Amino acid sequence: MKKILYLFMIISLVSCSKEKNEGTNIGKKSSVAVDSNNINVSILIDLSDRIDPSTNPNPTMEYFQRDTEYIKAIEKGFLNHIKSKRIITYDDQMQVFFNPEPADPKMNELTKELKVSFNKDTPRTYFASVDKKYSELPLKIYNSAIKDGQYVGSDIWEFFKNKVKDYCIKDDHRNILFILTDGYMYHQNTKFEEKNENSYRTSYLTTKLIKANNLTNSGFKDVIKKNGYGFVIANENLSNLEVIVLGINPEKGNPFEEAVIKEYWENWFKEMKIKNYQIKSADLPSNLEPIILKTISGK
Repeated sequence: MKKILYLFMIISLVSCSKEKNEGTNIGKKSSVAVDSNNINVSILIDLSDRIDPSTNPNPTMEYFQRDTEYIKAIEKGFLNHIKSKRIITYDDQMQVFFNPEPADPKMNELTKELKVSFNKDTPRTYFASVDKKYSELPLKIYNSAIKDGQYVGSDIWEFFKNKVKDYCIKDDHRNILFILTDGYMYHQNTKFEEKNENSYRTSYLTTKLIKANNLTNSGFKDVIKKNGYGFVIANENLSNLEVIVLGINPEKGNPFEEAVIKEYWENWFKEMKIKNYQIKSADLPSNLEPIILKTISGK
């Protein structure tokens, strides 16, 4: 009888040990490993009046033309990265977003065309197809927005609040988001403030707000810190997203305006736990292309 009892106890212990190990293995299998060699590139375009050649002319090179060249450089870096891989390891994608969507219904079709992906079954001819799309379609998007003339702003804050995780982040990829904007953030549908005795946060940033907050001299960082100025935090943890802002273009009149804009963005990214970010001014594409290519290559 004792032998039978001992045998039963041994069987029970072995069974429990097996279940425990299986449970541990399941937990390990469910954790997602990031493959930094597989990239997911997103481009968010600010189609506000910053691109209007009448409102914001630039005789050297119009801002919408700079944007299209930035996009071309991003596409070049994306394709260069894929070409550096073995075909069997292809698992990469790139896409373009607006927020809100422009009124022109053709925009939706254009963005569909600009959403491209590569896998091990992708034919070599697809490279030329992607290159052609990114050479022609972005300019059509900008021309359509300029022709429409209904510049309602770009809701970047709402994009980070409600869309960035779904649209721009794949758990098993290296995620890179390029934002093409002048640095001012404003949209009529999400303009709000959060005030308390220690801080004054807004969902927007305009030159009027910068002046109202007295951020017009070399001590602007101290003023920002003392009054708790900044953007309202839109997301809690975006640590698996890299962000590159291109096109910062401050209005003239305040020599510290550009630095204030960058300070707002930097603090916002840090608060959302974005570890890797860059914020670049609206320089000529030939100057920014090397930075874009280096960022995508990760070297």
